[in-house]
Amino acid sequence: MTSGSDDLSVRSANSALPRPQPPRERWFSRVGRLFPRDVATDVVTTSVRFHASPETLWQRILTYEDVPASPPLLLRVLLPHPVRTEGDKSCVGASIQCTYKGGDMVKHITVVEPPHLMQFEVTQQRLGIEGCIMTLGGSYEIRSCGDQTEVVLTTNYRGYLRPRYFWRPLERFLAHQLHRHILDGIRASLPRPGLSTTSAIAQR
Repeated sequence: MTSGSDDLSVRSANSALPRPQPPRERWFSRVGRLFPRDVATDVVTTSVRFHASPETLWQRILTYEDVPASPPLLLRVLLPHPVRTEGDKSCVGASIQCTYKGGDMVKHITVVEPPHLMQFEVTQQRLGIEGCIMTLGGSYEIRSCGDQTEVVLTTNYRGYLRPRYFWRPLERFLAHQLHRHILDGIRASLPRPGLSTTSAIAQR
């Protein structure tokens, strides 16, 4: 029979053990060790035009974690599954807690200019991909374009893997996939008369 103090010692020892890495995190950790870290900052932008007013689109801004539809296969394979967000995205200085299955992220709102601009910076990222990519921040811009409105999503990130000529296109493709998923979520939330968009999606 063990005493209460012995039980406490066992619990303390167990709590000090490192958290087991999920399979995705272990995979990215191995990739990060295979390739030398060479820090490079990059910006990815994706835009689409909607037949809806800036005010309507502003009310329907979604983050990746807000989109109700399941992410595309590539995002499901490479990123933890988003669960929910908590916080006020319309308030400068607010911190948005983004919860994932097996990870989390905190976004700090830095600029809010309705109905045209929202910017944020990422103050914490624990998604299991930190040895390869760190998200720095991003923005949502809403621009009037005649009888249409353009929504521009931007992501700033830091890539660590080299050679950059090999990894950069893969990183950018993944970012564009994430942007398109968000834009599709915004489109799906519009009233039926506003569902039509132009077929062209601009990427930079």
